[in-house]
This record gives sequence, structure tokens and C-alpha cells, in this order.
Amino acid sequence: MTEPLIVVENLVTHYGDRKILDGVSLEVYEGEILVIIGGSGCGKTTLLKHMTGLLKPTSGSIRYRGTDITLLDEDELAELQQTIGIAFQGGALFNSMTIADNVALPLREYGHMEERLIDAVVRLKLSLVGLAESRALLPEELSGGMRKRAGLARALALDPPVVYFDEPSAGLDPVTAAGLDQLILSLNRMLRITFIIVTHELESIRTIAHRAVMLHGGKAIFTGTVPEAEASENPYVQAFFKRCADGSFAKSGKKET
Repeated sequence: MTEPLIVVENLVTHYGDRKILDGVSLEVYEGEILVIIGGSGCGKTTLLKHMTGLLKPTSGSIRYRGTDITLLDEDELAELQQTIGIAFQGGALFNSMTIADNVALPLREYGHMEERLIDAVVRLKLSLVGLAESRALLPEELSGGMRKRAGLARALALDPPVVYFDEPSAGLDPVTAAGLDQLILSLNRMLRITFIIVTHELESIRTIAHRAVMLHGGKAIFTGTVPEAEASENPYVQAFFKRCADGSFAKSGKKET
């Protein structure tokens, strides 16, 4: 069996006295789209921040290509983070910079290339996400979906093998969200990019996920494919996929009609 690209083992996190993650373990394999799902406040984004090195856990390990990122110092972590892409929920674009300059930022910071080459790479990345004609616009001139795509283009700037995406469909209308789902699938198939995506949107999960990890009560209570999740007897997994409160669907013994 192929060795996992990323291994999270027994991850524990506290915010003050409150335990957010309680022994979470999971694996990510090269070339897959793994979605992290669960109810609001279950620790999905916290887990994502740990996996990208933006937060340090209370205990546990996160091995990326065999290196435990929780043990790295600031300089070592910064070097490793150049090999991953991060697309934030709101795009996290700099409002005073054009879309082209936003995408060029990591290239100018870490790319060590001439400006003419940076311009060519920026054009390519924006073309990949369907924003070739928007390079001179400011973030405020873009729609919500376009800002998400621009943030993704910036995440792709350094050709990372892994991209983390926090709530790509949040705040988007169904048509725009579906278009973004298809873009993620296309990039995964064409470039073999590994995606780790936090989302709660059922349509997106069913469309893009190769596997899903569900968090509840600080623990990973399910890992598997979407068909396996929909067939699960765990009441919280059933509740999530059947849109019922507090596992009431499974506890009631009702069957779907």
C-alpha cells in the first residue's frame, strides 16, 4: 500500500481550558481530495491550521513527507510551508494590490526568479482558475467566487503538491459553488494536486471528496468514502448526511423515503 503523504497522530489541542481536539488521527494520500467535515465549532479549521503549521498543538504529531512539523523551529517551518498552498475562506487577498500582484507575492518572496518570469507564471496561474482577464482588478472589484479563485491561484503560485482550502463554497450561490467544485476536480486530475478541504456543504462533499474525515466532540469519528459515510450507522454521521439535528434521524429508527 502507498505510504501516506501526511500522517496526523493523536492530536490534542486546547484553547485555554477548553479541549478542542482530543486525540485526532488521520492520513492523507498523494493525489487524493480529503474533506474534513463536521458541525460548527467541531475543530475543522483548527485542525487545518495545525496541519499547515499555523498553530501548535498541545500534543501529538503531524508528519508531512516524514517530517514532524510540530517539532520544527520558525525558520524550518517557513521553509516547509513554501511546499504547500493555503487558500483561506475569505480569500485573504491584499485589498490595495491587484489580483496579479496578490498572486505574484509568494513568487517575489520565495520564487527567486526574474520579474518577466514572475509575470508569465502569474498569467498561467490566473488562467488555470479562469481569471486571465481579471489580473489588473482589485479584490473589491471581484465577486465572492472570483475572490475564492484568486486566492486559489495564489495558493498555486509556487507549484505546491498539497493545497489546503478552508470552506471554498461558503457564501457562494449554488452555481458558483458548483463551478468551484469542478475547478478543484480539474486541478486535482490535471496537476495531481492533493487537496485537504474543510467544508460543510453536502453537494460539494458528494462531488469532490475521495474520502472524508468527520469530527465530533473533538474526535475523528469517521474516515472513509462518501458512500461509506452515507451507509454508516454512526448517528452523528447519519445526522450530518441526512441533515437531521443531534443524530435524531438515526436514533428515531426512521427510514429515508
